Amino acid sequence: MFARVTLLEIDTLRIDTDTAVHVFESEVLPELRQQPGYAGVLVLATAEGAGTLVSFWDTAEAADASGTTGFYAEVLERYVTIFKSPPGRGRYEVAVAELPASTAT
Repeated sequence: MFARVTLLEIDTLRIDTDTAVHVFESEVLPELRQQPGYAGVLVLATAEGAGTLVSFWDTAEAADASGTTGFYAEVLERYVTIFKSPPGRGRYEVAVAELPASTAT
């Protein structure tokens, strides 16, 4: 399993963190679920606007594909006004994963 990690900062003068997370859940997540090899996502956020998205993928190729298919760039372009600066991104092999059961509503 592989992970794509995106580090970002929300411009909280334009949108609060809770609203940005809701936009991700309602608009981006359904599209993300349609990407080949998608295996899940963690969204980490602070009230101050710092955030980390960790998306999980079956293969390295699937993890990298959103960059080559244009999906990632299209999503960034669509929501560019909510970021303070362009997000950073990297790919990692998942060496250990022990996640708690989700408590999200």
